[in-house]
Amino acid sequence: MGYLRALANRMEELDYDPDTTWRPPIAAPVRTSAISPTEIQVPILYVIVVYAVMIFAIWNIPTVRNLINPLKLFTIGWHELCHIIMAVMTGGTILKVTIDPNVGGCTIVEGGHPASILSAGYIGSAVFGGIFIMAGFDTLVAKIMSFVIGIGLICPLVLVRDKLTLLLTVMYEGLLIGFWFIDHADALRWYCLFVGVMNVFYVVWDITDDKFFRKANDSDCTQFSLMYPKISAHVWAALWILFDVGVLIGFIFVGITSFKLTGDEMLYQAAQFLPT
Repeated sequence: MGYLRALANRMEELDYDPDTTWRPPIAAPVRTSAISPTEIQVPILYVIVVYAVMIFAIWNIPTVRNLINPLKLFTIGWHELCHIIMAVMTGGTILKVTIDPNVGGCTIVEGGHPASILSAGYIGSAVFGGIFIMAGFDTLVAKIMSFVIGIGLICPLVLVRDKLTLLLTVMYEGLLIGFWFIDHADALRWYCLFVGVMNVFYVVWDITDDKFFRKANDSDCTQFSLMYPKISAHVWAALWILFDVGVLIGFIFVGITSFKLTGDEMLYQAAQFLPT
């Protein structure tokens, strides 16, 4: 009896109404920091590191490095295009442009502002790559950026006649199209992420080509050391790598804070644009 009386008293304290359906208390919503990656975003951070190591290895292994020729041409081509744009903007005249997966890229300019023209290459590559990094966080953005990749893989072929590179370009284009039909185009995020890492860290691949393969066209770091002899090419390389890391971190934060959709929400959003 004492237990029942205590229970009744407790119900009165809680203002319990037996005619009202009882519901469990609702937990307060969990608030996460805007800069905290979601469960979907965490793997992207690890994949970026894996891609960086993978590209460094493939770019520098003889014979194997030829397998990424189309993506190398795309990366080198954009880098040289940034030089060209800045040269034109500063009043320079383009004399010659070389885009080759083995000897690298080269843009010979007459006039213009040399420091700005030279800087534009690494800056443009880093920012361009950062945009592709963001595409790794959202399927809709990846779909849109896939058209840039598709066109960018073809454009450098104007200057290339190597049959292996032509064949590989067709394969990479086919892979890009195929990814549209894998998990409703979600696979495109990882394709874009790979391209993004390759462009962001172009300075690293440019320097290693200088060191290991003695390519005919010097890296921009070497050109900077010739322009400013008091600063060695190694110091320029370190400075530009720090710049690239800063750009990468910046775009990663933008990706984390801007794309907070769940997997289902992201696929639904992406399905509104050219559904597959």
